[in-house]
Amino acid sequence: MKKKLLSIILISNLIFNVVVALEADIFVQSTVNRASKLLSENISKDEKIEKLKSIARDTVDINGIGFYTLGATRKNLDDSEKAEYLEKFEKYFLKSFSSRLAEYTNPEIDVFAKEVLNKNYTIVNSTLQATNERPEIKIDWRIYTKNPDQPLIRDLIIEGLSLARTQKEEFASVLSSNDGDINALFKVLEDFSNK
Repeated sequence: MKKKLLSIILISNLIFNVVVALEADIFVQSTVNRASKLLSENISKDEKIEKLKSIARDTVDINGIGFYTLGATRKNLDDSEKAEYLEKFEKYFLKSFSSRLAEYTNPEIDVFAKEVLNKNYTIVNSTLQATNERPEIKIDWRIYTKNPDQPLIRDLIIEGLSLARTQKEEFASVLSSNDGDINALFKVLEDFSNK
């Protein structure tokens, strides 16, 4: 009886883990569908922006992107500076992300492939369908899969251009032209967030 019960528990756990673990390509398509549905709703742009921010908080590794875009400078910051940076970066990121995406009325993105790089990263390939106003656009999603139950977006590569790498170069330029002063970057982030 104990062996039978143990077998049932093990099989149940196995099934549960298979169902709970979310494949990176399904995660991306689900996220895209969620955003697309929201963008087609008949609500104000401000309401769309707030809801898009919520989607981003659920699906994007904002802290991971923030530290990546800060580059080697993060090693020179104390804990309070890191915390301040992450707070300012999150506001900056959410405003940038949501205000850009809110311009689309109903983006159709088709996920068509994935490549598992290792246990921590998967690249998901997709295309933003062409419309009368824009051509088809190739978008690759870098998905952080260390926790298979909660994959997170770490980067978008649009037509071969990494948004995270571009952001990192912009931040490096700000820091370089201000003798590495983190407060100069804080000001840039604040100014953008407060526009």
